[in-house]
Amino acid sequence: MTQLRFPATWMRGGTSKGLFLVADDLPTDPAARDALLVRAMGSPDPYGKQIDGLGGATSSTSKVVLVARSAREDSDVDYWFGQVPVDGTTIDWSGNCGNLTAAVAPFALHRGLIEAPAQGEVTVRLWQGNLGKRILARVPVAGHRAVEHGTFVLDGVAHPGAAITLSFLDPGGAADGGILPTGRGVDTLTLADGTTLEASLVNAGNPMVFVAATTLGIDCTAPQAQLNADAALRERCERIRILGALAMGLAATPEEAAARQHTPKLAFMAPSADFIAADGRAFAAESTDLLTRVLSMGVFHHAIPGTAAIAIAAAAAIPGSIVARQLGAEPAGPLRIGHPSGRAEVGATVRADDGRRVLEAAVMRRSARMLMDGWVCLPPAG
Repeated sequence: MTQLRFPATWMRGGTSKGLFLVADDLPTDPAARDALLVRAMGSPDPYGKQIDGLGGATSSTSKVVLVARSAREDSDVDYWFGQVPVDGTTIDWSGNCGNLTAAVAPFALHRGLIEAPAQGEVTVRLWQGNLGKRILARVPVAGHRAVEHGTFVLDGVAHPGAAITLSFLDPGGAADGGILPTGRGVDTLTLADGTTLEASLVNAGNPMVFVAATTLGIDCTAPQAQLNADAALRERCERIRILGALAMGLAATPEEAAARQHTPKLAFMAPSADFIAADGRAFAAESTDLLTRVLSMGVFHHAIPGTAAIAIAAAAAIPGSIVARQLGAEPAGPLRIGHPSGRAEVGATVRADDGRRVLEAAVMRRSARMLMDGWVCLPPAG
């Protein structure tokens, strides 16, 4: 029988990679579209490997992005991000991927959805459809296409590339336009066993739950593999994440929160300290402003999600928040965040507005590269 085929591009954006598609090339029915994308990634896979698909069996490599020309006057390109579970069938469209955002404009240029000058730099106005937010991507170009090769080094990516500057405009996601869904910089969460803990619930870039690493005795200099090997710890982390989702109003029941795996994410925060990155490089305490370990889809991330970096920078500007408590001094420039693969830098502008904390913009640099361009092949339906 003839295989199903549809055009697609495999892109790396920041420390993630995923399947990029023009929205018009897919079925208009969301259920049919999602079923096709899940199968293309090789999910659900009870073996946890996605061998019969394109996914890489991690939260950073099981992602899809749909891109379209924008009909909005303030945007050039619309895009939607989907997190595909390795062992499930339901794509989570609830949030964004800050890392893959870096690849949206290069993909749109490659597919001819937008135009760019022959040389120089182009600013592409992106509309993030999941969250309803605007992002500016400043992309170097040559021959009307995105430049991919350069000297910019991004910790967590093995090879250097060309820097793409992303400006996330008004990324706060709280209902009143601020970044604190509960209106408080610190909330108290109560676990089923009666244990209480302090958490900062922040919605900026993506919804995030921040907890001090000392609360669970987590070492924020520990390698990813060491933390992920502790199944009991990860189970406790998931219970905390679910409580955070309920407190933020993102889900009505624990079951609904558990099914919403992509957001909110949970991050543990600690003061800066000496650490060894995954590639063996030594980082001195003074080279970072604080440390984090972030969970994504139930496991500790190998680096840092781009949207988590945005939320951390926003929370750092909230007096008394869990994140702000980890800072030894006010950062002189962009916030330097230590993570398992090294260091990430992000700048954020937060202002007070009638008692709310409002994030005006967050800026970070990433790189992107096309890894494969062609056709995805699937067995015929049924």
